[in-house]
Amino acid sequence: MGPVASTPDERTAGNPWKDSLGRAGVRSAQVLLLLTLLVVSVFALIQVRLVVIPLLIALILAAAISPLVNWLRRKGWPSAAATAFSFLLLLAVLGGLITGIVFAVRSQASELVESASAGFDQLYEFIRTGPIPIDQQQIEEAQAAVVEFASSSAAGSGALTGISAAGSFLTGAALMIVILFFFLKDGDRIWAFMLRGFDGHRLVRARRVGYRSLEVLGGYVRGTAIVAFVDAFFIGLALLILGVPLALPLAVIVFIGAFIPLVGATAAGILAALVALVANGPVVALIVILVVVGVNQLEGNFLQPVVMGKSLSVHALVILIALTAGTILAGIVGAILSVPLAAVTWAAIKAWRGEGEKPIDAGEVALAEEETRADSKGRGRSSQGNSGKVSASVGKDPEETDEVDGRPDMTSGAPEEGRRS
Repeated sequence: MGPVASTPDERTAGNPWKDSLGRAGVRSAQVLLLLTLLVVSVFALIQVRLVVIPLLIALILAAAISPLVNWLRRKGWPSAAATAFSFLLLLAVLGGLITGIVFAVRSQASELVESASAGFDQLYEFIRTGPIPIDQQQIEEAQAAVVEFASSSAAGSGALTGISAAGSFLTGAALMIVILFFFLKDGDRIWAFMLRGFDGHRLVRARRVGYRSLEVLGGYVRGTAIVAFVDAFFIGLALLILGVPLALPLAVIVFIGAFIPLVGATAAGILAALVALVANGPVVALIVILVVVGVNQLEGNFLQPVVMGKSLSVHALVILIALTAGTILAGIVGAILSVPLAAVTWAAIKAWRGEGEKPIDAGEVALAEEETRADSKGRGRSSQGNSGKVSASVGKDPEETDEVDGRPDMTSGAPEEGRRS
C-alpha cells in the first residue's frame, strides 16, 4: 500500500497559525499594520502641510493648464514660449480672480455679516414661536455655547495668530508658484524620475495611472470652474432681479462654494436666502431658495455630466466622506482638495488594474520604455489612446518635433499606430 495522505487536521496540529483562527489572526495583524501605516503617513503629511498643500494645488493647476500648452505647441510655438505664456496667463487669471473676490467681498463684508445675523435671528424667532414645538432651553444652551466659544481665550489666541497665518499663506502661495513653474517646465523629467522604480508590465501600468490621473485632475478643475461660474451667474442674476442687496458678494460666495461639492453651493444658497429674508421678506427669500434648488438640479442633472464627464465618477457617499475627512484634516482647503484627490485615487486604482484596457504585450512594454527614456531627456510625448488618455508629462504634445540638445527627436519617426497604448 502507498503512503496515506494526511488530513488537514493532522497538517495543522503542530502549527497554530495554519488553522482558521490562526489565518484570521494573521489577516487581522496585516490589516492593523496597514491602518497604522496609514495613520502615521497622514500624521506626517499634516505636519508638513505647508509643503503638501501647495504641491497638490500646483499639480492640479498644471493638469488643468496642460491642454493650453499642448495647443500652443501644435500651433508652432516653441516649448519654452508656450510654457512661459501659459504659466503667466494662469498667474494673471488667478491673481485677477482673487483680487476681484477680495474687493467684492471686503467692501460689503460687515453689511453681509449683519444681514446674515439678522436673518438668522428672524429664523430663530420663527422656530421659537412657530407651530412646531421646540425646546426653548436647548436653543438657548446651543446659542450660549456658540457665544462662549466666540469669547473664549481659544478664539482670542486664534485671532492673535493672524499674522502667522498670513505669513504661512504667503509662503505657501510662493511655493505653489515655484512648483507650478517646474511642473510645466520639467514635468516630463519629473515623471520619468518617478517611474525609475518600475519596469516591464509594471511600467506600463504606472504610465496608465499617470495618464488617467492627469485626465481626471484636469477635467475636474476645468469642469468645476465652469459649473461654479454658471451657478454664480444665474443665482447672482436672480438676486439682482429680485432686488436683494449684496448680490455681487453673494454671487462670489456661490462661486467659491461650488468648488466644494454637495454642501458648498447649498450653504451659499442658505446665506443668500437669509439676506433676502431680512431685506425683502419671506416671499423673496422663498423665491431665492427655489432658484438655488433649481440651479443645483440643473447643475447635477445636466451641466456637470456634460462638462466633467467621468472625471467625478464616484458615489455621493464617497464624496461626503472625503469632504468630512478633508475638512477635519486641513479645513476649507482640505474640503476643496479632498474630492479631486478621492476621484484620482479611484481612477488610479482602476487604471492599475487595467479595467477597460487590452492585455499588455511586449510591444506596449517596449513603447513604454522608449517613451520613459524620451521623458528623461525632456522629449516626452503625449500618448492618446482609444480611451482619450492625455500625457503624463505635463505640457507635452504628440506632434511636438523640437530638437533637444541639438539632436532630433528619435521618437517622432515611430508609426502612429505604435504610439497608441
